[in-house]
Amino acid sequence: MIAAPIPAPLPTPMSVAPRPAVMQAEGLGKTYGSITVLSDVTIDILPGEVHAVIGENGAGKSTLMKLLSGHARPTAGHLMVDGMPVDFDDAAEAEAAGIVLVHQEILLAADLTVAENVFLGRELGRGWLADDRAMDRRTAAVLARVGSAAHPRDRVGDLPLAQRQLVQIARALLEERKVVILDEPTAVLANDEVAALLDIVRSLRAHGVGVLYISHRLDEVQALADRITVLRDGRMIGTWPASDLGQREMAELMVGRELSMLYPRKRDAVAAAPILEVIDLAVDHGAAKASFTLQPGEVLGIGGMIGSGRTELMEGLMGLRPSHATKVVVDGREIAHRNVTAMMKAGLVYLTEDRKGKGLLLDEELAPNLTLQALDAVNPGVLLHRRPEVAVLEKAVREYDIRVRSLTLEAGKLSGGNQQKLLLAKVMMAKPSIVIIDEPTRGIDIGNKSQIYGFIDRMVRAGMACIVISSEMQELVGIADRVLVMRAGKIVAELTGEAITEQNVVYAATSGRHESEGRAPG
Repeated sequence: MIAAPIPAPLPTPMSVAPRPAVMQAEGLGKTYGSITVLSDVTIDILPGEVHAVIGENGAGKSTLMKLLSGHARPTAGHLMVDGMPVDFDDAAEAEAAGIVLVHQEILLAADLTVAENVFLGRELGRGWLADDRAMDRRTAAVLARVGSAAHPRDRVGDLPLAQRQLVQIARALLEERKVVILDEPTAVLANDEVAALLDIVRSLRAHGVGVLYISHRLDEVQALADRITVLRDGRMIGTWPASDLGQREMAELMVGRELSMLYPRKRDAVAAAPILEVIDLAVDHGAAKASFTLQPGEVLGIGGMIGSGRTELMEGLMGLRPSHATKVVVDGREIAHRNVTAMMKAGLVYLTEDRKGKGLLLDEELAPNLTLQALDAVNPGVLLHRRPEVAVLEKAVREYDIRVRSLTLEAGKLSGGNQQKLLLAKVMMAKPSIVIIDEPTRGIDIGNKSQIYGFIDRMVRAGMACIVISSEMQELVGIADRVLVMRAGKIVAELTGEAITEQNVVYAATSGRHESEGRAPG
């Protein structure tokens, strides 16, 4: 899909805030040795506003958040709270001043309960004893406020990732705050959880709290923000009223160039025998009988709401979940006994949506993450040798533009976009003919999104086939040659050509019907 040209000229940044700020940063900068990571940033946060900060990975957003919240000290510029100069030695001092940061990473103690995490370091006491009942009551109240289904006595390590994120937000909101900084708060949340979180942000604004909101999801920024500040390459580009910027203007300001084509040009359909034929695939507790085909050189999109069975269907196909089918044929050969090993040998690979929990070993270096599924090809024999692994990694870093300071870096220290590129390089080590990608660009900035789309286009033009599961309707419309829409575990619509529109996908996903059944979406 070719995006419409971005209107020119872009709006002029603001020069004066509309009312006194609760927090200000003037000329803020940060250097590590001889490397400058942030330079001359001036920003203010007003009471009762949502101020969004956007920029590509590496733009300086995380550094700015750390400086504002006391997790790091600036090497240039100064901070003020309520008009008074402040110099935070650490995050505890910032929190005492009413400034709190909710990290993108989950920084909770997995072996402690929810209540113990919420009150960690500020436990309530009754004499010499901890007042567990009081902490449970207050924890339950703040969990309800953030829409969490967790119980105060639940062990955090047993909670799903999304619930852990909500617990982390609950911890931040236990006390009254002047400024709440949210760093990619919805990256691991499902659609209904995202809606609940956005309501929390609106509630904070309504109660006079200043919210600094960092997100790669420009639709969220557009829906929430009162003002938007753009960072690029460690420098501040400007601050605009949110009403002045659409998503295309935001994207252009972030990358410094016109995004006239975010998605690659669609490929012409080629008549060929299916490379994959699935008949009556049913997945236990996930998907009813589903039948579909996949052509070589095709991107097949799988759309639908969270819980529609999209992931379950593909995990069942790969043998990651108990399932049964009348027939599964790959490249003309029927796969009688499906498991992960058999499917990979047949040429299928699966790139999970949970790259941190299931896709990568975050505490390991890049090389073993890349080669783990292809050790025999990279390092034949009994002994493991470092040199072949490093050579393969160097090639992957070049081919997939994985931005790293060092080849010995741990995978968990990469940005989200670079983790996704590493994971894509990892599955491609198996030399597959069919690549299944679940949520290919979740939590990834606009520049890396464009690269991921380019990689997908490159693989299908080389003759492979790709199945893409995505919650982003624009993404499905932009990259898919054909879209299957799921609802309640069933495939309810197949869209091709001009019928692939956001309206048609949403209508089928929510009604269980195609527009040809009596309703043409507007």
